[in-house]
Amino acid sequence: MSTTTDQPSTASRLARGRAAFRDWRGQRPFWAGLFTLLAGLPIGYFPYANVTLGEVTIRMATTAGGGSLVIGVLLVVLGLTMWFQRHARIFAGVAAILLALVSLVVSNFGGFVVGFLLAMCGGGMSIAWAPGEREEEREEGAAPAPRTPAGPVRGTGSALDGFTGISTEQGKGRHRAE
Repeated sequence: MSTTTDQPSTASRLARGRAAFRDWRGQRPFWAGLFTLLAGLPIGYFPYANVTLGEVTIRMATTAGGGSLVIGVLLVVLGLTMWFQRHARIFAGVAAILLALVSLVVSNFGGFVVGFLLAMCGGGMSIAWAPGEREEEREEGAAPAPRTPAGPVRGTGSALDGFTGISTEQGKGRHRAE
Protein backbone atom coordinates (compact mmCIF):
# COMPACT_ATOMS: atom_id res chain seq x y z
CA MET A 1 0.00 0.00 0.00
CA SER A 2 1.45 3.35 -0.94
CA THR A 3 1.28 6.56 1.02
CA THR A 4 -0.44 8.38 -1.84
CA THR A 5 -3.60 6.30 -1.47
CA ASP A 6 -3.55 6.78 2.31
CA GLN A 7 -3.30 10.60 2.23
CA PRO A 8 -6.71 11.42 0.69
CA SER A 9 -8.51 9.35 3.31
CA THR A 10 -6.55 11.06 6.09
CA ALA A 11 -7.30 14.48 4.62
CA SER A 12 -10.98 13.65 4.24
CA ARG A 13 -11.13 12.34 7.82
CA LEU A 14 -9.49 15.54 9.01
CA ALA A 15 -11.94 17.64 6.99
CA ARG A 16 -14.91 15.66 8.34
CA GLY A 17 -13.57 16.03 11.89
CA ARG A 18 -13.15 19.79 11.48
CA ALA A 19 -16.67 20.10 10.04
CA ALA A 20 -18.11 18.03 12.88
CA PHE A 21 -16.30 20.17 15.46
CA ARG A 22 -17.50 23.36 13.74
CA ASP A 23 -21.10 22.08 13.87
CA TRP A 24 -20.73 21.08 17.54
CA ARG A 25 -19.16 24.45 18.39
CA GLY A 26 -21.92 26.36 16.61
CA GLN A 27 -24.67 24.71 18.65
CA ARG A 28 -23.48 25.95 22.04
CA PRO A 29 -21.81 28.97 23.66
CA PHE A 30 -18.34 27.58 22.96
CA TRP A 31 -16.24 30.70 23.52
CA ALA A 32 -18.17 31.61 26.66
CA GLY A 33 -17.46 28.16 28.06
CA LEU A 34 -13.80 28.38 27.11
CA PHE A 35 -13.34 31.79 28.76
CA THR A 36 -15.13 30.62 31.91
CA LEU A 37 -13.11 27.41 32.04
CA LEU A 38 -9.85 29.35 31.62
CA ALA A 39 -10.94 31.82 34.33
CA GLY A 40 -11.02 29.07 36.92
CA LEU A 41 -7.36 28.19 36.40
CA PRO A 42 -5.64 31.39 37.65
CA ILE A 43 -8.22 31.90 40.39
CA GLY A 44 -7.66 28.40 41.76
CA TYR A 45 -3.89 28.30 41.11
CA PHE A 46 -2.43 31.58 42.38
CA PRO A 47 -3.27 31.14 46.09
CA TYR A 48 -1.22 27.91 46.08
CA ALA A 49 1.66 29.12 43.88
CA ASN A 50 5.23 29.60 45.09
CA VAL A 51 7.48 32.13 43.38
CA THR A 52 11.22 31.65 43.75
CA LEU A 53 13.47 34.67 43.25
CA GLY A 54 17.04 33.48 43.65
CA GLU A 55 17.29 32.13 47.20
CA VAL A 56 13.98 33.62 48.37
CA THR A 57 10.70 31.73 48.05
CA ILE A 58 7.52 33.77 48.14
CA ARG A 59 4.32 31.95 48.98
CA MET A 60 1.07 33.36 47.72
CA ALA A 61 -1.01 31.17 50.04
CA THR A 62 -3.77 33.02 51.84
CA THR A 63 -6.22 32.04 54.51
CA ALA A 64 -8.90 32.01 51.83
CA GLY A 65 -7.02 29.45 49.73
CA GLY A 66 -9.82 26.93 50.18
CA GLY A 67 -12.36 29.45 48.93
CA SER A 68 -10.17 30.21 45.94
CA LEU A 69 -9.92 26.54 45.08
CA VAL A 70 -13.70 26.14 45.33
CA ILE A 71 -14.31 29.18 43.11
CA GLY A 72 -11.76 27.96 40.56
CA VAL A 73 -13.26 24.46 40.40
CA LEU A 74 -16.80 25.86 40.14
CA LEU A 75 -15.77 28.10 37.23
CA VAL A 76 -14.24 25.14 35.42
CA VAL A 77 -17.43 23.13 35.99
CA LEU A 78 -19.58 26.03 34.79
CA GLY A 79 -17.48 26.30 31.64
CA LEU A 80 -18.02 22.61 30.95
CA THR A 81 -21.73 23.06 31.71
CA MET A 82 -21.93 25.75 29.05
CA TRP A 83 -20.47 23.29 26.56
CA PHE A 84 -22.38 20.14 27.40
CA GLN A 85 -25.65 21.48 28.87
CA ARG A 86 -26.35 24.44 26.60
CA HIS A 87 -29.89 24.85 27.94
CA ALA A 88 -28.45 25.86 31.33
CA ARG A 89 -26.37 28.65 29.76
CA ILE A 90 -28.17 31.52 31.49
CA PHE A 91 -27.81 29.97 34.94
CA ALA A 92 -24.16 29.16 34.23
CA GLY A 93 -23.50 32.70 32.97
CA VAL A 94 -25.08 34.37 35.99
CA ALA A 95 -23.25 32.01 38.35
CA ALA A 96 -19.93 32.72 36.57
CA ILE A 97 -20.44 36.47 36.93
CA LEU A 98 -21.28 36.14 40.63
CA LEU A 99 -18.27 33.90 41.26
CA ALA A 100 -16.06 36.38 39.41
CA LEU A 101 -17.25 39.16 41.69
CA VAL A 102 -16.67 37.04 44.79
CA SER A 103 -13.19 36.10 43.54
CA LEU A 104 -12.12 39.75 43.74
CA VAL A 105 -12.41 39.60 47.51
CA VAL A 106 -11.51 35.98 48.15
CA SER A 107 -8.66 35.08 45.83
CA ASN A 108 -5.98 37.71 45.21
CA PHE A 109 -8.14 40.13 43.25
CA GLY A 110 -9.67 37.41 41.10
CA GLY A 111 -6.46 35.71 40.08
CA PHE A 112 -4.68 39.04 39.66
CA VAL A 113 -7.63 40.35 37.61
CA VAL A 114 -6.97 37.86 34.78
CA GLY A 115 -9.41 35.26 36.07
CA PHE A 116 -11.92 37.94 37.00
CA LEU A 117 -11.96 39.43 33.50
CA LEU A 118 -12.17 36.02 31.81
CA ALA A 119 -15.07 34.96 34.05
CA MET A 120 -16.94 38.22 33.49
CA CYS A 121 -16.55 37.97 29.71
CA GLY A 122 -17.45 34.29 29.66
CA GLY A 123 -20.52 34.79 31.85
CA GLY A 124 -21.73 37.73 29.79
CA MET A 125 -21.20 35.87 26.53
CA SER A 126 -23.10 32.88 27.90
CA ILE A 127 -26.08 35.01 28.86
CA ALA A 128 -26.07 36.79 25.49
CA TRP A 129 -25.75 33.63 23.35
CA ALA A 130 -28.87 32.44 21.57
CA PRO A 131 -29.20 29.32 19.42
CA GLY A 132 -29.46 30.00 15.70
CA GLU A 133 -31.73 28.43 13.13
CA ARG A 134 -30.65 25.28 11.39
CA GLU A 135 -30.24 25.37 7.63
CA GLU A 136 -33.03 22.81 7.11
CA GLU A 137 -35.49 25.01 9.00
CA ARG A 138 -34.58 28.05 6.89
CA GLU A 139 -34.91 26.16 3.61
CA GLU A 140 -38.23 24.41 4.33
CA GLY A 141 -40.36 27.42 5.16
CA ALA A 142 -40.09 31.05 4.34
CA ALA A 143 -38.87 33.27 7.12
CA PRO A 144 -41.71 35.03 8.93
CA ALA A 145 -42.12 38.68 8.13
CA PRO A 146 -40.66 40.96 10.79
CA ARG A 147 -43.20 42.68 13.01
CA THR A 148 -43.34 46.40 12.50
CA PRO A 149 -45.28 48.96 14.53
CA ALA A 150 -48.11 50.87 12.88
CA GLY A 151 -46.99 53.97 11.02
CA PRO A 152 -43.56 54.99 9.77
CA VAL A 153 -40.53 53.70 11.61
CA ARG A 154 -37.50 55.95 12.02
CA GLY A 155 -34.31 54.41 13.29
CA THR A 156 -34.81 51.84 16.00
CA GLY A 157 -37.67 53.69 17.67
CA SER A 158 -38.81 53.29 21.23
CA ALA A 159 -39.47 50.00 22.97
CA LEU A 160 -42.78 51.45 24.22
CA ASP A 161 -44.21 52.06 20.71
CA GLY A 162 -45.83 48.64 20.59
CA PHE A 163 -47.58 49.15 23.93
CA THR A 164 -49.27 52.49 23.19
CA GLY A 165 -50.00 52.03 19.50
CA ILE A 166 -48.57 55.48 18.70
CA SER A 167 -45.02 56.59 18.08
CA THR A 168 -43.13 58.55 20.69
CA GLU A 169 -43.15 61.66 18.51
CA GLN A 170 -46.95 61.57 18.25
CA GLY A 171 -47.16 61.03 22.00
CA LYS A 172 -44.92 64.01 22.68
CA GLY A 173 -47.07 66.18 20.44
CA ARG A 174 -50.25 65.12 22.22
CA HIS A 175 -48.77 65.90 25.65
CA ARG A 176 -47.69 69.34 24.46
CA ALA A 177 -51.14 70.09 23.10
CA GLU A 178 -52.84 69.22 26.39
